[in-house]
Amino acid sequence: MPSRRLVPVLALALVLAAPAHGATQSKPLDPANLDKTVQPTVDFYQYANGGWRKTHPIPADQTDWGGFTELFENNVAALHGILEEAAAQKNAAKGSPEQLVGDFYASAMDSVRADLQGAQPIHDELALIDAIATREALLDEIGRLEARGVRAPFGVGVQQDAKNSTVYRIHFSQSGLGLPDRDYYTKDDEASKKLRDQYVAHVTKMFTLIGDSPADAAAHAQKVLTMETRLAMGSMTRVQRRDPNAVYHMMPLDSVALLTPAIAWPRVFTAMGAPFEGPVNIGQPDFFRTVDGLVRDVPLADWKTYLRWHLANASADLLSSDFVNANFDFYSKTLNGVPALQPRWKRARGYVDGSIGEALGQLYVKKYFTPAAKARALEMIENMRAELKDRIEHLAWMSDATKAQALRKLAAFGVKIGYPDTWRDYSALTIDRGTLLDNVVRAQRFETARNFAKLGKPIDRKEWNMTPPTVNAYYNARRNEIVFPAGILQPPFFDVNADDAVNYGGMGAVIGHEMTHGFDDQGRKSDADGNLKDWWTPEDAAQYTQRATLVQQQFDGYVAVDTMHVNGKLTLGENLADLGGLNVAYGALQRSLKDKKVEKIDGMTPEQRFFLSWAQIWRENVRDEAMKVQINTDPHSPGHFRVNGPFSNMPEFAQAYGAKEGDPMVRPEAVRAKIW
Repeated sequence: MPSRRLVPVLALALVLAAPAHGATQSKPLDPANLDKTVQPTVDFYQYANGGWRKTHPIPADQTDWGGFTELFENNVAALHGILEEAAAQKNAAKGSPEQLVGDFYASAMDSVRADLQGAQPIHDELALIDAIATREALLDEIGRLEARGVRAPFGVGVQQDAKNSTVYRIHFSQSGLGLPDRDYYTKDDEASKKLRDQYVAHVTKMFTLIGDSPADAAAHAQKVLTMETRLAMGSMTRVQRRDPNAVYHMMPLDSVALLTPAIAWPRVFTAMGAPFEGPVNIGQPDFFRTVDGLVRDVPLADWKTYLRWHLANASADLLSSDFVNANFDFYSKTLNGVPALQPRWKRARGYVDGSIGEALGQLYVKKYFTPAAKARALEMIENMRAELKDRIEHLAWMSDATKAQALRKLAAFGVKIGYPDTWRDYSALTIDRGTLLDNVVRAQRFETARNFAKLGKPIDRKEWNMTPPTVNAYYNARRNEIVFPAGILQPPFFDVNADDAVNYGGMGAVIGHEMTHGFDDQGRKSDADGNLKDWWTPEDAAQYTQRATLVQQQFDGYVAVDTMHVNGKLTLGENLADLGGLNVAYGALQRSLKDKKVEKIDGMTPEQRFFLSWAQIWRENVRDEAMKVQINTDPHSPGHFRVNGPFSNMPEFAQAYGAKEGDPMVRPEAVRAKIW
């Protein structure tokens, strides 16, 4: 989903001297954003952003609006121009980025064709589902749907082996739910019951759109809820899945057969067009026991109902306006509180980027990303690496043995900036100006085949998991690398016209965030080679856990909306990375200021501007409904707490703003978290 809060690891930043698409930039730290009725020692987030929040309401087609969102939308506007230019080139060379992007976008924009066709583009697949007469045919259809991206009731793909990162293995994972998380099915509070009723009403509507009578549609929707509830009850929670050891169960194929005797896996994989080679990782064995029981016991008629729903749900945005509007009414309006549907061109941009993102990326970086920007980013990253190295070397609580392994891991960090060295080969993929759904399905099948073709081959360390235009970034534990697409390499994270304090508070802090992800409560469990391996002494691991637990407990205490608290366990990795990134960036700022004449700007010291820079990046207004979904599903804390949380643990903040013991922005010494 395109939420700017759902960044897997927030985001390093950036280095363009000006916004990539020429958007007008306000003053790096605009005093108009402040709310001076609030003391910075009481609620720094509100002090830093209260003025801005009052004057920037959430647009009708957004779940939230903030600094990150503004960058995302500016980038979308830049892509709009690229897409329109490509679509105008009707004679572009076949297979060229211009042809692939232009034809895909043109098909996505053809609303007239979509409305004339209604559900027709999925009729053939619906007919295959309706024809299921045996358990074997059921498995065939599950495999066919998996190949085209319908992950019901499970997901399967190829990834590096977590304990032998030099080889690819098939990985199985839980899936198959229409609501955002298992907890939406298991909670008994009134709000959850109401939402399930609304979900059933939505599923009923979708069944009528694919041809069911109202009575049949209502009955079918109840069967979907019943089946998905069984899957949810067998699923692991998001917190449980954060432990990489808990989702690692490498098995030979005969053990998989014993675990799931009702499922003929070779048949599923033949239908997918993929080899079934072992050993394989079963991420959640209890879930697959649940699936096995469903395959064995649930009537085929109910299975057909379940698969018809998931096919319609996965295809809804690609069909006629009736489907699009019904999908929007539940997933955006009801679930996230968004009152208005995005214009078609914005949705079309998402289809193109999500399906052939490296073709679009070639056009994007050609226009908006320069070698100079890449060089600036590399320089900043190496400065931050040196600062983190120094901090590790001088940690009082870590032993020399563990330090040696930590330093080895830091030195081994791979860095990718902007775009891939080798672009993805789309020569086997056909894209034309026909139906949008056909283009998306062909792209999904192409990606499935590309993914399974990795088996038996060396690890492709040049591969990217995000597209170049993406406003996001990530840390990959298996490859021990930090990756920063071109889309996020621009203000507000870095501004060539701003002082060091602003850039270290923005760019420096997010670089540090990415780096310390390699040492957060998940990342620290993998070594320099990307293998899931315990390289800590027991004493050091206990020291780390004690410090991390203080952060978990701190965030558990924050109330985000109504009576809903932040989930300290779910958000722990991101909160640790924020705290670590800010500490490392602050140290780097002090190095940069050494032997320089320090002057105030707008009446603020460099240290004050450092903290204000980070705070203003996370300014946001969020709909209550969207906030509830975030708290239930997102490993990132709301912006308010991404500011006040780490700052209140930092004596450097207290010194910069004159905060003292007893002030809300100063954590008591006994519970103050300090790691790096």
